[in-house]
Amino acid sequence: MNVSTTLQYIIIAVVILIILAVAIKLNRKDFAIKENKLIDFLGGKDNIINAECNMSRFKVILRDISIVNKDAIKSLGAKGIVEIDNQLKIIFDKNAKQLKKYIDEIV
Repeated sequence: MNVSTTLQYIIIAVVILIILAVAIKLNRKDFAIKENKLIDFLGGKDNIINAECNMSRFKVILRDISIVNKDAIKSLGAKGIVEIDNQLKIIFDKNAKQLKKYIDEIV
């Protein structure tokens, strides 16, 4: 392998790393936006009493469940929502733990 071929491989590797870094950063930004929207769709931070998570399930106990926008929560990627009394069990993918951590910081 000559020097120009090695240089080409290095340049390609650097470009791929830059693309990956940008994709990861955009994904984190999108997730932060979703977290803020989720709190709004749950009726705001004052409506949230407690939040728990178990694997992909995110359980939220609320003061007033009637002000929750379930359709909007589903648009954020929720696979399903179960309502029991004043709590919602929302099924998300891998992001349930991150959501709980974020809500704990805010509430």
